[in-house]
Amino acid sequence: MRQADWAEEVARKLLEVPLPRRWAHSQGVARQAWTLAPVLGENADLLEAAAWLHDVGYSPDLVNTGLHSLDGARHLRDVQHADDVLCSLVAYHSCAINEAYERGLIVELTSEFKPAAPLLSDALTYCDMTTTPDGDLIEVEDRLAEIQSRYGAGHLVARSIRRSSPHIVGSVRAIERAQSEAPIS
Repeated sequence: MRQADWAEEVARKLLEVPLPRRWAHSQGVARQAWTLAPVLGENADLLEAAAWLHDVGYSPDLVNTGLHSLDGARHLRDVQHADDVLCSLVAYHSCAINEAYERGLIVELTSEFKPAAPLLSDALTYCDMTTTPDGDLIEVEDRLAEIQSRYGAGHLVARSIRRSSPHIVGSVRAIERAQSEAPIS
């Protein structure tokens, strides 16, 4: 069984019924991940698995700290016994370190999980930040604006996204460059 197939089932169980919109988003993020196979080669399955699982920490069954990336990564590590790199991708996805700082959870995040390789991290950020909450494609700048609008300017998620925006846009542009340079099969 591919790691992505296992991840899809885990995400489905945690998100489909209680959070159908989050489930739709995760499906779209996984579709984006699948398109990056020519760029990632042997890591394509790992990225797709991370795409399925990146938001499982929003599941009502897993919410503990309020930092969905940390709650999800802990579940994957402690309950699912997932690969360390997969857990790290979920823990740090889309500049979660900035939200960890805002929530006072930076020590917990950085002591429990190590950042993943930059290419994989950029790829997951690309997939997440070019997918709407409903699972459709979107430009990164529009996605960032949507997040700001949804949470409101003073919300800690909005502050985190503002701080993260240059890095997020940089990650998306790096993956777009890698896609343009990838060999066509």
